[in-house]
Amino acid sequence: MTSISETPKPHILIVDDDAEIRDLLSRFLSKHDFRVTTAKDGREMRQAMTDWSFDLLVLDLMMPGEDGLNLCRQVRGESSIPIIMLTAMGEEVDRIIGLEVGADDYMAKPFNPRELAARIKAVLRRSSSSVMPDSDDNRPDKVIFAGFMLDPVTRTLRRGDESIALTAGEYDLLIAFVDHPRRVLNRDQLLDMARGRAAIPFDRSIDVQVGRLRRKIEPDPKNPILIKTVRGGGYMFTPEVEAA
Repeated sequence: MTSISETPKPHILIVDDDAEIRDLLSRFLSKHDFRVTTAKDGREMRQAMTDWSFDLLVLDLMMPGEDGLNLCRQVRGESSIPIIMLTAMGEEVDRIIGLEVGADDYMAKPFNPRELAARIKAVLRRSSSSVMPDSDDNRPDKVIFAGFMLDPVTRTLRRGDESIALTAGEYDLLIAFVDHPRRVLNRDQLLDMARGRAAIPFDRSIDVQVGRLRRKIEPDPKNPILIKTVRGGGYMFTPEVEAA
């Protein structure tokens, strides 16, 4: 396991069983203003995450022993750290599974390291800044809806004393809905509002994000009442949104 000495640069954890890929990405990203730590498996990943604080995780899907999907589930159950998954498989179902378990982005091998660096920067921007700057000046410091309180300043969602962890993608989508309550938003609009079309490599990724968000805020995710599906149209956020 290799680590770079601590600096203010974003700290990236690369988890891949291929030593050549770990070395390539470590050298390339280190030259492009990132700190890099690498791990060859889940054991080294967990140890690294205990020893260090990371800004983003690049995780290989196909690894011997614990695969990337299981590791992604474990990480997502404890943290909202952005995750980009790497895989040699290119089928859409694999992309969707990666999103379902909590990945924020996805790249198929072989890939250009420059594109990965650009994806990392895009995901970090989404996770650290508001996705709708045009409406920031008009949005109150805190908003409430359906028993929830959303604080865009700290990017936190609470229901009573319970804190609900949101990934960057889930938060971005919720902000898009909160800023446009009781309006039908189609997938193209949500792509533009929530994450930016240029950063999205997945068809119908909004549907996956909506499903994940529903599981966190709906009383019954199988019969959603807060995020309604509008047939042939898209989605509507139904609650009344008020300033806290």
